[in-house]
Amino acid sequence: MQRPSARPWGSGRSKSRPRPSAPAAAVVACSASSLPPSAAAQSEKGKAGTTASPNEQTRKALSEAPSLLVFSGGTAFNGVVEELKKLTTRVAHVLPVSDDGGSTAEIVRVLGGPAIGDIRSRCLRLSDESTVEALAVKRLLGHRLALTPEDAKSEWYHILEGNHLLWHDVSGPYRETIRAFLVFFQSQILMRPNEKFSFKNGSIGNFFFAGARIFFQSLEAAIFLYSRVSGIPVDSLILPAICTNDRLTIGCELNDGTVIRGQNAISHPITKDSIDDMSRSVNKIMHASLPLCSPIKRIFYMSSEGTNLLHEVLRGVGEAVAKQGCPKLLLLNGTHDRETAGMSASDFVVSISNALNRRHGDPHNSLDHPPPAYVNALIAPEGTAITIDTQRLNALGITQVFMVDSIQDGALGIIFEPRALICNLKCAIDSSGSPDLHSYSGGKDAISNLMEKKKVSGKTR
Repeated sequence: MQRPSARPWGSGRSKSRPRPSAPAAAVVACSASSLPPSAAAQSEKGKAGTTASPNEQTRKALSEAPSLLVFSGGTAFNGVVEELKKLTTRVAHVLPVSDDGGSTAEIVRVLGGPAIGDIRSRCLRLSDESTVEALAVKRLLGHRLALTPEDAKSEWYHILEGNHLLWHDVSGPYRETIRAFLVFFQSQILMRPNEKFSFKNGSIGNFFFAGARIFFQSLEAAIFLYSRVSGIPVDSLILPAICTNDRLTIGCELNDGTVIRGQNAISHPITKDSIDDMSRSVNKIMHASLPLCSPIKRIFYMSSEGTNLLHEVLRGVGEAVAKQGCPKLLLLNGTHDRETAGMSASDFVVSISNALNRRHGDPHNSLDHPPPAYVNALIAPEGTAITIDTQRLNALGITQVFMVDSIQDGALGIIFEPRALICNLKCAIDSSGSPDLHSYSGGKDAISNLMEKKKVSGKTR
């Protein structure tokens, strides 16, 4: 069988962009990147000349903002993206291509290709909202069709023909650009009449994204188009964990040797009653499923033929992360889920370290970096169900733990309070290398006091 044309980080023309596989818990690597040549030139010009132009001022502000690389799942970190924009838009989001639920699963079933649901979800969160038209485009691409097949198909055709209310406030050029790829998506569906595509609960953004990917035969081109159409900041990057135009499935091997195939089967299995009912969303509520029978040993992507791509996915990633001298922050979950039941904070660190060291792969291709090479500080929500085992963390070389205000979510349990998380993240960046890096929690007054104490520049929002 021919292997899919997956291009991990370090190969082909994508060499300048990392393509690592994201761990279950979000890891944020932060650094103050140097100015690109054009921005540096503008900065020097501003120093030598008179009053800087608005464009020069904007360039300078962007160059002073921190630069972040975020590894996360499709749901993780979405809730704090809006708050993060207030700190910086210089963020590269590395996202998986393994979402096999909802309308993404139906697109992959009929048209093939990588799963784009998680990427589309993050793109939607980053979309511009500064104008009436920008809001209209975001509403359109964020819309889901009706839950019944007949109503969903009827609504889809109204959108396709351009006479749905969602097109109101979308100008002609935007309308025709978006419709062109929706029409192309529909044409691909019509070419496969035997598959009987189901539109119920379908995401218009997913349909647009899939149409663009198939038209260009490029996942990166589809991301670029979506980014421009939805007004994502030009210095924000959306990077797939694997850049491919083929169908991939995530799998895992447990410590007892069991192999599980598919994201839903790993994280939130579909019940027998809902297997044939796409109108019901995949249940992602914490504790909704029994824990795995054994801890996860390793995670890997497989092609539709079952080829194990583990080593290609992780090739060069551990080396790249380890050599960076910036803060590398692990954002802990607030609640245990199916695949992390019983794990402590140190267990998360060890799992990430083992994966990036390729500990369970070819021994001749493994690394031996200590955990602090990959994680040098932890951020956890107050009240987290995950045990913060400080003594073992210290033994691993992790001595900095930030406790952040949390909120109770009805579906997800304990999650970060967005503003407190971003404030704490900024303090961690500003305090990089300082011996007084410390943890804190508290409400608005506590955050304001800490910001004043750390002399953080800019307005507190």
